Amino acid sequence: MLQVKEGSLASRSASPRDVVVVGGGVIGLTTALVLSRDQSLRVTLVAKHLPGDSSPHYTSPWAGANFLPFSATGTKEHRWERDTWPALAALATDCPDTGIHFQDTILYTRRKDCVDATASVQCGLHSPEPWFKDLLPNFRIDYTTVANSPEVMFTTHFTSVCINPALYLPWLLGQCLRHGVQVKRASLHHILDAAKLHHTGLTADVVINCTGLGAAQLHGVRDSTVVPVRGQTILVNSDPGCMIGVSGSDEGPEELTYVMKRAGGGGTVLGGSYHRALAKPEADSGLAARILRRCVSYCPQLAQKLQEQGTLDTLSHRVGFRPCRTAGPRVEQERIGNINIVHNYGHGGFGYQTSYACAYDVAKMVHAMAASRPLAKL
Repeated sequence: MLQVKEGSLASRSASPRDVVVVGGGVIGLTTALVLSRDQSLRVTLVAKHLPGDSSPHYTSPWAGANFLPFSATGTKEHRWERDTWPALAALATDCPDTGIHFQDTILYTRRKDCVDATASVQCGLHSPEPWFKDLLPNFRIDYTTVANSPEVMFTTHFTSVCINPALYLPWLLGQCLRHGVQVKRASLHHILDAAKLHHTGLTADVVINCTGLGAAQLHGVRDSTVVPVRGQTILVNSDPGCMIGVSGSDEGPEELTYVMKRAGGGGTVLGGSYHRALAKPEADSGLAARILRRCVSYCPQLAQKLQEQGTLDTLSHRVGFRPCRTAGPRVEQERIGNINIVHNYGHGGFGYQTSYACAYDVAKMVHAMAASRPLAKL
């Protein structure tokens, strides 16, 4: 069973502190779980959406999801990805019911993307000297296997994990309940409203803001730099043999190419897209055709299946909206009135692979608040 790193938390306070976590996505659930493992905290989770819901603006169920580090060396995202990997690897090893499993991974880095802005979002992932080369198992770079693909400069190989949100999100919620987290479904007008929703009936000492896309409209936060970035995928019932990522596409920076097989019969995800100015929740048939074409061109197993059957067994077309923030994730504390707030939102498409490290940071802030002075009660 996963244990929170002892080094990630400050010393426990002498008496229970009342915490409300707002948000039922992977960031909110992971944060609530990490906090709940400290017996000095009494944690309530408040959320508009919870596992099992299917709103396109409830981002986490629509994710792939996997661990592919996109961050540049030395950034805060680098640290978050690095420090989240051990938790995900432990779950893949010890807890198959989480829907997390190891997969061999191949990244294709195209020559044109090494100098083209198309690869800018993925520059850390497709570096010939990535920081994660000593983190992920079986890492190697191969310049020899692409002789028949002149557009590819090199391939990167390693073992990573794929996450099935349909299994993992309910598991997170179940773990929260097991560790005493009380869950309430509610829609908030103002972030301070959450302080009144603690299950004890007392005003919470700390509110943790994990509202994702909601941070753009939630009063008391109203972060105008949070924008929904549309992602479209296809879920098929075919085994790709490995997880695949490509550095770019000829259709431009808003169209991506990736393939991953979910655990537990969750199908194979073909992606994808990254549209900032498109709010359409319905799948685009033209985009779906391009996604399929690109994925098949890089995945021999899918190409063979398509040749044999004339089609792939399509389970669904899926659209979700990533909670992207211009300056990157906001993980910091502030005080509004008499209430301590810790923000943990804006993770874009990388919430799963930064979730535990960001939760550890939140836990440190909560305990630093408790150690510095008594927390206010209204």
